[in-house]
Amino acid sequence: MIRWGMIGCGDVTERKSAPAYQQTSGFKLVAVSARTPGKSQNYATRHKVPKYYLDAHSLIHDPDIDAVYIATPPDSHLALALMVAAANKICCIEKPMAVNANQSRQIEQAFSSRRLPLFIAYYRRSLPGFVAVKQRIDAGEIGALRHIHWHYSRAPSQLDINRQPNWRTEKEIAPGGYFDDIGSHGLDIMTYFAGKVSRASGICSNQQGYYSAYDAVIANMQFESGATASGSWNFASHLYLDEMRILGSKGSIVLSVFGPQAALITTALAEYHIEMPKPDPIQRHFVQAMADHLLAGTPHPSQGKSALHTSWLMDQILGTDS
Repeated sequence: MIRWGMIGCGDVTERKSAPAYQQTSGFKLVAVSARTPGKSQNYATRHKVPKYYLDAHSLIHDPDIDAVYIATPPDSHLALALMVAAANKICCIEKPMAVNANQSRQIEQAFSSRRLPLFIAYYRRSLPGFVAVKQRIDAGEIGALRHIHWHYSRAPSQLDINRQPNWRTEKEIAPGGYFDDIGSHGLDIMTYFAGKVSRASGICSNQQGYYSAYDAVIANMQFESGATASGSWNFASHLYLDEMRILGSKGSIVLSVFGPQAALITTALAEYHIEMPKPDPIQRHFVQAMADHLLAGTPHPSQGKSALHTSWLMDQILGTDS
C-alpha cells in the first residue's frame, strides 16, 4: 500500500484527480493540506480523508506518507517538489511542471539524482483513445509522419472580462496565460505521438488587455524525425474550436484534444473512427498507470524527463528560455 498526501484542495482535486487516488488498488489518500484556514479540514471531512494539515511542510514530513501529490499553481511547484525530494518521497505534480524549463530542470534533477519516481499529470498520455491513436501511428498506419497542426480557440470567460484574479492569466505564474494550462496538454500529446522537438519558435500577443499574460500564441516546430508541426491558440475569439490534424505519407488523423468526439483515421484503403472516451474521474487511467509503475514495474508514460521536454518547448514558443 502506497500512502499519499495531497497538497492543495482546488477544483482539479475535486473533479479530476483525488477520487482516482481513492479508487486505485494499492493507493490510499491519507492526508491533505491547504493554506486557507478550514479548507483542508472541510475537504478531508467531505472526502473521508483521515488527516488534514494547514501547511505543506507538516504533510511532506509525516512518517505515515510515502508519496506526495502537488496540486497547487505552478509558481509553488519548485519549492514544494524540492522539499518532497529532500524527504526522499515519491512525487506527482500537476501540469505544467513549473513556471519555466529552468525550474522544471531543477525538479527533474532533484528526483533523478536520488532515483526517486517523479510523475507529471499530463494524463492524456494514459487515456485509452490517445493510446490507441499512438499505436496506429507507431504501426505506420498513416505512413511516415509529415506534419501536425493543432488549433484551439475560445471566447474570453466572464472571469476574464471582469478582470478577476486567476493564476492562469498572471504572467508571473503563467506567461502564456491559458496557453500554459491548456496548450501544454496538446504540446505534450504532440511529443507523445511524434517524439522530441529539435527546434521551435513562436509569436505571442495580448489582444484583449484583460490580463497581464498573453492571450494569443502561434508556434512552428520541427521534430527530431524531420516532421514539422504548428499550433495556434487564441483566447480572444468568438469561435470555439479544438482540432488536431496529423498528416502522414499514407493517411491522416483528425482528433480533438479536449472534446469527446471520435478520432477520424483516413488512409487510401479505409476510413474509420477511434472512440475517445473520457473516464470519470478523468485521471483514473493516469493514476492507475502510476500504480502499475510503482507496484508492477510497468513504465509510466508521463515522467519527469518527458514533462521537462514539454516545459522546454513552451519556453521556446513563448520566448522565455532561461
